[in-house]
Amino acid sequence: MIRAYHVVIGMYGFWLPNDPRGSWSDFVGSWELLRYGRATTVNVRRSLANELCDHYQRKKAKQKLKYPAVRVSGLQAKAIGLGFSDHVSKGRTQVCACAILPEHIHLVIARRDISVERVVNNLKGSATIRLNADCIHPQIKHQGTMRRPPRAFSRGCWKVYLNNTSDVERAIKYVQDNPPKEGKPSQKWSFVSRYVE
Repeated sequence: MIRAYHVVIGMYGFWLPNDPRGSWSDFVGSWELLRYGRATTVNVRRSLANELCDHYQRKKAKQKLKYPAVRVSGLQAKAIGLGFSDHVSKGRTQVCACAILPEHIHLVIARRDISVERVVNNLKGSATIRLNADCIHPQIKHQGTMRRPPRAFSRGCWKVYLNNTSDVERAIKYVQDNPPKEGKPSQKWSFVSRYVE
């Protein structure tokens, strides 16, 4: 039985559908990006982030995105966290671990009666509202004549099902250890609560 989910939310441009290490995508929606290869669909549940890849080709492909890839600042990360807190305070989501990094976010989310995809969409929506309210949306300079800036987050999410307490505890530790692995300080968020079975 699923107890929780380890979720990764990418910022716009973080993980391309034709990333040489593989992706969950089954198509590339941009002709310019397609020049760097078709979608690299994989069906594994383990992280592919540490697999070898041609970083130069990956960087060239990212330059073909419609907008520059998003990297959030510390101030933007704080706003995202406040947006998550706004959603969690409504009582429908329990977040057991969170690490907001410049290009992606790790979360451990306890299972609830709604799909994890819907939970993630709600969290991204709350974070976007906060970024806009604080006038620090990372895509604000690309807003142009649109009423709102382009998306800060990529579509969907990467998720792993956590089926027992030891899986949940291992995922929580992984998420907590992520910022120091990237040379960032540990993170403590007020909306994170202890996992209780």
